Amino acid sequence: MMHDKGLSTNIGWQDKDAYGKSLSSRQREKMQRLRTWNERFRTRDSKERNLKQALGEIDRMASALGLPDNVRETASVIYRRALALGEIDRMASALGLPDNVRETASVIYRRALDEDLLPGRSIEGVSTASLYAAARQAGTPRSLDEIAGVSRVEKDEIARTYRYVVRELKLEIQPADPESYVPRFASDLGLSDEAERRARSLLDTAKEQGIHSGKSPVGLAAAAVYAASLLVNEKVTQSEVSEVANISEVTIRNRYHELLEAEDSVALN
Repeated sequence: MMHDKGLSTNIGWQDKDAYGKSLSSRQREKMQRLRTWNERFRTRDSKERNLKQALGEIDRMASALGLPDNVRETASVIYRRALALGEIDRMASALGLPDNVRETASVIYRRALDEDLLPGRSIEGVSTASLYAAARQAGTPRSLDEIAGVSRVEKDEIARTYRYVVRELKLEIQPADPESYVPRFASDLGLSDEAERRARSLLDTAKEQGIHSGKSPVGLAAAAVYAASLLVNEKVTQSEVSEVANISEVTIRNRYHELLEAEDSVALN
């Protein structure tokens, strides 16, 4: 049941136009953004109302029972923490992240709470940043775009809160390795172990040649998987890779050519 009793607009998930034809990759990306924003606007007001009602109910009961302010504050903290952990579980499920990542994200959130990092920041923003950090620490990273796609806050807020949490908690997070994305992309595309190994080899060569510096690890991984599929005759389209990696076909094409040029350069030497 819809929380707004069906009064809001619902955007379908069919990725087809009014005539039943499939949308192009660019059109699909646009529709995905529209769906994300539609969902955020639909749920934001409801969540704020629920939080206000819950905290009001805590105050009402505490007053009726003659409980001191510190009890009300503790109850409010417990309620907010439960909201955050529920949000972490929801996003982790949507992203297919394992239990250890959820647990680490919960620990990071609790640390942020203990260190008093939440004032001035939303529960959703800190919980999203915690999950983003946990996924990277565990070596199962998701791109910022993927994280933003399931979060209820904007991409800029996620990035800003993530940097703040990492800095204040002194979290040790290595730069994302393009190879860490390869198994998931290859699996989602139904590619063989040989194709996955070939993609890793292309990325190793790219690192040796220094062409990975300053480039999106997601874009490099997507391009490597696409190139590898062609090299082992398990062809997939750029559109299919784009959809799985949540990155534009233009980026895939650009990185694809750079990877093959690096490979050719090594072969010539």
